[in-house]
Amino acid sequence: MGPARAQILGKELGIYTYADLANFFPFRYIDRTKFYKIKELQVSSADVQIVGKLTGFKSVKQKRGSRLVAQFMDDSGQMELVWFRAAKWIQDSLKLNVPYVIFGKVNFFNGAFTMPHPEMELLSDYKKGFKIMMQPVYRSTELLSNKGVSNRVMQKMQQQLFAEAQGKFSETLSEKLIQEQGLISKNEAMFNIHFPQSQELLIKARHRLKFEELFFIQLQLVVKNLTNKAKNKGFVFDQIGQYFNDFYKDHLPFELTNAQKKVLKEIRKDLNTGAQMNRLLQGDVGSGKTIVAVLTMLIALDNNYQSALIAPTEILANQHFNAVEELLSPIGIKVRLLTGSSKTAQRRVIHEELENGSLHVIIGTHALFEDKVQFKNLGLAIIDEQHRFGVAQRAKMWMKNTLPPHVLVMTATPIPRTLAMSVYGDLDISVIDELPPGRKMIKTIHRYDSNRLAVFKFIKEEIVKGRQIYVVYPLIQESEQLDYKDLMDGYESISREFPLPDFRISIVHGKMKSADKDYEMQRFVKGETQIMVATTVIEVGVNVPNASVMIIESAERFGLSQLHQLRGRVGRGADQSYCILMSGMKLTKEAKTRLQTMVETNDGFKIAEVDLKLRGPGDLMGTQQSGVLDLKIADIVQDSSVLFMARKAAQQIVYSELGHQDPDYKIIWSTFEKIMRNKSIWANIS
Repeated sequence: MGPARAQILGKELGIYTYADLANFFPFRYIDRTKFYKIKELQVSSADVQIVGKLTGFKSVKQKRGSRLVAQFMDDSGQMELVWFRAAKWIQDSLKLNVPYVIFGKVNFFNGAFTMPHPEMELLSDYKKGFKIMMQPVYRSTELLSNKGVSNRVMQKMQQQLFAEAQGKFSETLSEKLIQEQGLISKNEAMFNIHFPQSQELLIKARHRLKFEELFFIQLQLVVKNLTNKAKNKGFVFDQIGQYFNDFYKDHLPFELTNAQKKVLKEIRKDLNTGAQMNRLLQGDVGSGKTIVAVLTMLIALDNNYQSALIAPTEILANQHFNAVEELLSPIGIKVRLLTGSSKTAQRRVIHEELENGSLHVIIGTHALFEDKVQFKNLGLAIIDEQHRFGVAQRAKMWMKNTLPPHVLVMTATPIPRTLAMSVYGDLDISVIDELPPGRKMIKTIHRYDSNRLAVFKFIKEEIVKGRQIYVVYPLIQESEQLDYKDLMDGYESISREFPLPDFRISIVHGKMKSADKDYEMQRFVKGETQIMVATTVIEVGVNVPNASVMIIESAERFGLSQLHQLRGRVGRGADQSYCILMSGMKLTKEAKTRLQTMVETNDGFKIAEVDLKLRGPGDLMGTQQSGVLDLKIADIVQDSSVLFMARKAAQQIVYSELGHQDPDYKIIWSTFEKIMRNKSIWANIS
């Protein structure tokens, strides 16, 4: 390949070396096992291949230039082949009355079949070349096509490479693992992924290569988890003492669910090993993560260590502070709040109390990362919605001690199991997958804009019962002006429908000053207003148990996880709560799926799975981490069963008694070392 084409191939597809080319896999295949006779042709969009001879050419004038038409015949009939460009070059390169294999789509025009721009190969060359029964189709770009790097050129390159390198692909998996998993060899898999000799061998090749890709990713994550535990020593919390026992016996506000008890057991085990805990706690909105966090703080306190809880916003930090202080102040535990709004005098007292150890629990925002904030003995750091904090910020927390504190990361954004295993696979994961008893399921309903009067009537009935209502409008950066107009129009129509003095309305949006926003929020929290009209600023962290209806305007414009988070703002009290999804009549297929999913289930994990299928891992994880799963052949949504097998196999090898010493696994570890030398995208993701 010449330097100009090579440069484009590298820039467009990341192919620089033979290895890159060999690992550039086809994304689909065309069945080349069948040959057609001309008389068997039918009008369809399928590609066909035919053996026959060219009997003559003619040039046909058209509006711009001319087209080349060739007569092509076999023993059953004849048809025309047509070229609209490079006519002279094509006519000079083709031979008459010599057998050719032609391949392409046929059109039916003026009572005869034609094939525009067919792929052509002399029958004698076809018999000598690779027998490609399932023709590979490779991903391409407009620039590559314009520069003549067609699918045919890509196939030729692969054929040349495999003619030279066939049989020279080093095995990466041990014989034992290959047998246990029922896999074909690396050589056989590489050949059949590019040149499948049958449908069955193609399936086996794809399975082998998907397993291998996912296996080495999981091996990296499992090894990292083990290395962290060996390297990152942690405080030993071996006492379950008076604070924990008194609270559990006399002050626990409700019976823990089985899921909460299971998670607590996993945490207690971590805290007693002498290694730093690094655990991700997943739980849907309202599943009771806070009480698990509080009980973990009490274990730290029983062992004479301080705890910090870090939240991404002041609203959320305030909410955690109110909840934790209410639970812990009756047993004499000092809890304080530190945020950007804390006054200088307050800060001075907090800094002093943290350093002399008289302050047991601190709750705050990014303000806790500041260098001025020093602890006497920080033993536990709990991070809420950790994806909102940068790695460098979190690292500051670990520097405040000689040993890093134990880390509990909490998220109310359910992460599908496959994604959690691939992205957070080096963390230990706990899941609270049941809601506390007595919680009423939120009823979710989809209504079109034409039903608005009926929805207003329903809101009035709920307000008469003493309930409060959220009305949320989308806020999408690109159409901020339009969104702001929608919000203000909506606010005016609601004000007309719900006039003073009978009804009072709060409004909150991004263009307001912080102080005004807080004032409006507080009016709603105190029950001074019955309706809160807002953009998505209320997505995280507003807790108003009396709010029982969430109305989401233009619901089709929200993503699934956002809809689920918004719905979680209601259903916090004892009353039946409702979420009403308002939309226009014209909905895309994907929007219908999202709204239907919301109506059908309240389970955040099921919603996250649907979201993953709709958006793919890149979108779901955001730009920072979308490169993490830049997979060559596997797909964590479609190939979840292969992923689970790969992780299990990786764990068995890492945790086996012989581990690195087992001669059966020598080949795996040498492959692993090569991967780690060349590509360490997994180094710091968690």
